[in-house]
Amino acid sequence: QLQASGGGLVQAGGSLRLSCAASGNIFRVNGMGWYRQAPGKQRDMVAYISSRGNTNYSDSAKGRFTISRDSAKNTVYLQMNSLKAEDTGVYYCNGEIVTRKPGVTSTRQHWGQGTQVTVSS
Repeated sequence: QLQASGGGLVQAGGSLRLSCAASGNIFRVNGMGWYRQAPGKQRDMVAYISSRGNTNYSDSAKGRFTISRDSAKNTVYLQMNSLKAEDTGVYYCNGEIVTRKPGVTSTRQHWGQGTQVTVSS
């Protein structure tokens, strides 16, 4: 239900914009975030945005990356500037999606399929 896009190969100092759209039977999308997994390492949070627009960034992302969302489109974005080689990895989006059927409301965490970002030095 989450589809990420926008990754690619970029030189150090360049910029990329990632997008992630939620689709399906959605009643509401709560917090959304971006995570990075470098080769051989665990998946770490890069940026997070709440349903009210409050944001949180990893230390490495502060000042260079900006997370935003379009709630009408159930889409989250990550604008990445001044990219460094250590930003290389697979970027996954995450979202807490609320679905509603008659008498039943369900809330689940969903992950996108990941998009590769490679920064050459």
